[in-house]
Amino acid sequence: MAAAAGAVPVPVAGAEAAGPGDEAAGAGPPGPGPGRLARLPLARVKALVKADPDVSLASQEAVFVLARATELFVETIAKDAYVYAQQGKRKTLQRKDLDNAIEAIDEFAFLEGTLD
Repeated sequence: MAAAAGAVPVPVAGAEAAGPGDEAAGAGPPGPGPGRLARLPLARVKALVKADPDVSLASQEAVFVLARATELFVETIAKDAYVYAQQGKRKTLQRKDLDNAIEAIDEFAFLEGTLD
């Protein structure tokens, strides 16, 4: 089965990582470095969680899940806003692109008015 032109390889759970001699090594989307599962610094996320007076303890698992969910949220809204930047023939996101994505996509309705 041939891959489509321009297709991005998707890692498969349980698949072994490419070795130093493999052609695919270093290919694929940028992600967390070796040994890191989250891009956001977990110590910072934990400090933000502890800043909430209603939170007394936060497990490492909870901090990791919050960090990963934040990363996915930022990635999603950035991709959706980038569509509006492309429509304006730009490669740089602007506030109006985020505003347009928030207004047009129902999942972001809770953000309406937060950038004002």
